[in-house]
Parts: sequence; structure tokens; C-alpha cells
Amino acid sequence: MKGRTSLIVTLLAAVTVLVLLAGPVTAQEQSRRGGLYGDWIVKSEFNGRQMESILSFSRNQEGNMTGQWIGFGGISELKDVKFEEGKLSFARVSQNRDGQASTSTFKGTITEGKLSGTVTSERGEYALTGERAPRLPRAAGIWDLKTKRQDQESTATLTLAVNKEGQLTGLWKTERGELAVSDVQYEQGKLSFKAKSTDPDRAYEASFEGTLERDALTGTMKSQRGESAVTGTRQGAALIGTWNLETTSERGTRPQRLEVNPDMSGRYGSWPIKKINFQNDTVDFVLAMQFGDQSFEMTFKGKIQDGKLTGELTSDRGSQKVTGAKVVRTSRRGN
Repeated sequence: MKGRTSLIVTLLAAVTVLVLLAGPVTAQEQSRRGGLYGDWIVKSEFNGRQMESILSFSRNQEGNMTGQWIGFGGISELKDVKFEEGKLSFARVSQNRDGQASTSTFKGTITEGKLSGTVTSERGEYALTGERAPRLPRAAGIWDLKTKRQDQESTATLTLAVNKEGQLTGLWKTERGELAVSDVQYEQGKLSFKAKSTDPDRAYEASFEGTLERDALTGTMKSQRGESAVTGTRQGAALIGTWNLETTSERGTRPQRLEVNPDMSGRYGSWPIKKINFQNDTVDFVLAMQFGDQSFEMTFKGKIQDGKLTGELTSDRGSQKVTGAKVVRTSRRGN
């Protein structure tokens, strides 16, 4: 008993030394650990109208907190962003259709992954609530593969998606048939899964282990028939990611954002897109929009050329010219 007590005391002392050596946690470190940075899907109701927007927080080159308020009408920059001990505040400067600027302020909290608070402006106050936007695992998407076993080569398509339980599942498809993919594990660039024939008359099972680096996948497929080397690339890699846009109409030019997920779903501003089509550098999607009891659709058609996206967003209410460039992210520690 004395030996166990002595061991516990020694461990506690070691932990205390490590804490003292680490020094006090700065406000900036607290904000990273508390989960501010990234996208938040927020909802509000103002004058009986429900709205959904995105709050996107990041840091500039000087390490200061910055943010954007992203909605269907465009992007507003956030000023004086402060986040410490779970308390969040900022100011938002936005422009109406006539180009007149207005300022509103937010004060609230982030607790256990939930954002809540109050927006105040000269027009009144309203509550704002939200949650962090879900992120798809980098392994999700459609992969064009080549397999090689001894002197035999073949092609396959691997589709990985997230189910209702938040787990990756998928389908491995070849000219010879389909394999249901299960028990998918993905962590720090390492991907593994099991595959089983969907044909009850064809007993076939296999397992895969590989590495994902950017938009390339390499690995080995093992079965009772032997091992096959697998190499592949992600479909839609040139489009997937974040695009900073400019939209131009008879009302002027406004900034906007397009987010394309690995499974080719996405968001235009704050509006979700179920399916984005991308083939031979051409892009198209449909926005199904709802404002109260009114609904309408907008259609985008465009093209990627020399790393730039150009196109047009049209509806029965008019059209907007769209141009944009893809955001190139740099590796940075933090959340």
C-alpha cells in the first residue's frame, strides 16, 4: 500500500512540474483550444423571418483574430473579434442594396460546442445560435483507381461517404462487380477498410490498407487471390475546396464564397448545394432557395481555366456574373 501511495505522489509531482514549465496559457491559446476558429452555421429570426448564415473565424499573418459573416447576399467583414474564457464579441459592418453601411455588434458565448448570443443594431436586437459546421473526412469522395496484380492491370472506382451515424462507408466498383466497403478507418493520412461482394452468389472478401496524401491514394488490396497494388486520384480535385468569389449584377459587385466538399456537395454563401457536377473543367449546380413561404431556384454554370472560376448564376429574377479564385491554405497549427 505504501508503495502505491508513493507512486501516486511521484506522478502528481511530475505533472505539477510539467505544468509549471509550460507556463501560463495565453488568451490566444485558450481561444484555439476552446474551438473558435473555423466555420459556424448560425441561425436567427428577425421580424418573423428565419435566416441561416455562416460565421467564419481565422487568424491573419500577425496572429490576430479575424472573421467573416457569410450569407446569400454576400460577405461582411467582422471587426474587433475577441474570444476569451468562452466569451465572444465582434462588430459587423454590412451594406444594404443601396450601398449604405450599417454596423451591428454581437456578444455571446461558446459553450460545449454551442454558440449563442445577441446581435444589436439600430434596428433592434435578435438572438443568434449556432454550431460548428461539420467537416467531412479527407478520405470522403470518389476515387479513380488502378490496380495491378502481377502482370494484370484493371481499373476501379472507390466511393466513400458519411452515413447518418457519421461513419465512412462506401462502394468499390469494377467491371467485374461491386464490393460493399465497411469498417472504414481514417486517421492522419492512413486509410483502411474491408470489402465484400454485393453478389450473394459470388463469395469474395478483401481488405485495404493505404496512404492518402493530398489528392493521391496508394495502398494494397489483399484477398484470398493475393495482393494488388493500388494507386488513384480524387475526382474533382481541381474544384474541391474554398473559392473566394466576386458576383456582379446591375446592383454592383459583392464578395461571396463557394465551398466544395470532397463528396461534391457544398455551399454557395450560406445556402447548401446537394450536388455539384464537374466534368472536363465545366461546373454546374442548382440552388434551391426558400424565403418564408416563397421558394425559387438559381442555376450556376461555369468553367475552371488557369486556376480561375468564371460563370453565371441565373434565375427568373435575373443573372449575376461570377468570377473567383481558389483559396490556397498553408499548414498552421491550431484548430
